[in-house]
Amino acid sequence: MLENRKFLRVPSRLRCWCEGENITVYARIGNLCEGGLFLRTSTPLIEGSRALLRFGSESPVEAQARVVWARLEGQGGPPGMGLVFEGVDAERLETIRRLILAEGVHPGRPPASPSSA
Repeated sequence: MLENRKFLRVPSRLRCWCEGENITVYARIGNLCEGGLFLRTSTPLIEGSRALLRFGSESPVEAQARVVWARLEGQGGPPGMGLVFEGVDAERLETIRRLILAEGVHPGRPPASPSSA
């Protein structure tokens, strides 16, 4: 299966607060890129929902996002949701890039390689 990704994705160990649709979820980020993230959760928001995300420790990022897909337990992969960042300014984008670089290199794990497109 060929993937059309614009950005490099890296596995992540970060945790994220996700607030939306009268629910707040604190969960682990499965992977992170400049365009968004995959949040592992058994209670994903529905596709199209808007959310406020907060993640990172030293320079936390706060960003608006939209759910582009959601997967429940038993649907072929870990449960969670794919979120795309919306309205991220240059300063936040730079902070996200620093987090991606930090997450992309871990002892015992090879650096992430760029994906196609």
